[in-house]
Amino acid sequence: MNQITVFPTIAGLVAVAAALYIATKNGRLKKNSWIVPALFSGFFLILSLQALLTEGLVGFWPEHTRNLWGNQIWYDLLLAVVAALFFGIPQAKSVGMRVIPWTLLVLASGSIGLYAFIARLMFLKSRQAV
Repeated sequence: MNQITVFPTIAGLVAVAAALYIATKNGRLKKNSWIVPALFSGFFLILSLQALLTEGLVGFWPEHTRNLWGNQIWYDLLLAVVAALFFGIPQAKSVGMRVIPWTLLVLASGSIGLYAFIARLMFLKSRQAV
């Protein structure tokens, strides 16, 4: 087994565990919980830079245009990003974030920018709660 087969399995297990934790957690987020999405953003940036250096700037595009499953994955990613922004942007505006630069970052980098956006939003919300 190599990175290409092991990492997606680990990521899937982490995603399921995180989703279940979030769904069953009671109460508010802790003050420094913004660090978790910041770490996810950083880790995914490293993996994406590896792919970028190995496969090129638009190496993702053939994967999304290869067949109907590739199309479906592309649509799914777009829908997920727009849904996250739909819920996040009003909150970001309420804490004084400049949403246009963050939206452009998310559109340009996908989950890397989205997790950075979420981390920043959570950080600002935690500062307001003090």
